[in-house]
Amino acid sequence: MNDPALETIEIESGPNPTAAVIWLHGLGADGNDFVPIVRELDLRGCPPIRFVFPHAPAMPVTINNGYVMRAWYDILGTDLSRREDEAGLRKSQALVEGLVAQQKARGIPVSRIVLAGFSQGCAMTLQTGLRHPERFAGLLCLSGYLPIHATVAEERHAANHDTPIFLAHGRGDPVIPIDRAEKSRDILQALGYQVEWHAYAMPHSVCPEEIADVGRWLQRTLA
Repeated sequence: MNDPALETIEIESGPNPTAAVIWLHGLGADGNDFVPIVRELDLRGCPPIRFVFPHAPAMPVTINNGYVMRAWYDILGTDLSRREDEAGLRKSQALVEGLVAQQKARGIPVSRIVLAGFSQGCAMTLQTGLRHPERFAGLLCLSGYLPIHATVAEERHAANHDTPIFLAHGRGDPVIPIDRAEKSRDILQALGYQVEWHAYAMPHSVCPEEIADVGRWLQRTLA
């Protein structure tokens, strides 16, 4: 089933799912990117889950010489904290909100939805999840960072103040250096959020140890 604005891929771990994971891909990828990981997750003890993998819109990306690719927002330069595409972030936030509304309309409440994302998708997970007026089951944040962090304290919604956050990064990430993720972790913890932090010996990718940790976190979050 497709959102009017975004095409999606769906995988259900069992019939009549009562929980959902909306998983946002990174720059230049598409919804297919994380589909294979579903088979690798240990979901014992979890209810049937609907995994939703949307395709981001295609747009010119400044840092890639204006080449058109799937992206949740533009990347204006290598300094991700100084020059951010705030308008693009907020536009895609509305698209993600639409995906959440679609799952609600199909009978899965926000309290049973995990927002997940990798790289740009991680940034969108935090951008949307911290501001949403209903509590998510959890926020699964891989190899990314907290965008437009200066506005979080003012714009965040109390509904998600105690939502579990899984934040993970590769120690050898050449795309988003780990100190950017550590700064995001520190900001979130200073604001009182429950952050489960993981660092792995990997580049800008995923690894088996991380997939195992994600499975255990989903078991705790959705059981």
